[in-house]
Amino acid sequence: MEEIITIKNASLKELDELCAIENVCFPDSEAADKASFERRLSTYPDCFWLLYKGDRIVSFINGMPTNESDLKDEMYSDTGYYEKNGKWLMIFGVDTRPEFRHSHLASRLMERVIEDTRAAGRKGIVLTCKEELLKFYERFGFVSEGISGSVHGGATWYQLRLTFTHNFFAAISRMKYIMRWNLMRNSRQE
Repeated sequence: MEEIITIKNASLKELDELCAIENVCFPDSEAADKASFERRLSTYPDCFWLLYKGDRIVSFINGMPTNESDLKDEMYSDTGYYEKNGKWLMIFGVDTRPEFRHSHLASRLMERVIEDTRAAGRKGIVLTCKEELLKFYERFGFVSEGISGSVHGGATWYQLRLTFTHNFFAAISRMKYIMRWNLMRNSRQE
């Protein structure tokens, strides 16, 4: 029997499990510490999207809305950049337990984050990633802006941006992508 997939926002009760997943997904120099997650969850819990398979969190995305147009390293620890109605969603992390990678669950979660961010009336989403993940994010329409000014964890990061266009043709294109995704997902479940 297939386990049920659910997506919901986080609360402080998931703090320890989120920290454990973060520590498996990122090296110590890049992983958010418990205090950072606690500040983020206390300030903007609606910007933590959790994907559950059954009763287990297998993937999560966290970020923060702001009026800043570029992701700055200070944002990871300083909730002062938070603007409830900010124009941009800055994504700090896309975490998936290693045993669930390449199962399209993070993609499903990213689609939800994009839908929610668009529905909130924001201009778009900004994130940074390492070179090997550029193609993953480009599939969702993110465009690389080149090497970021970030020195987070001593790594080389690329800044990517997904800018929402509010025109008819963009909406049709997005609907087609979602329909293809749903068809592919449904065919796998059969």
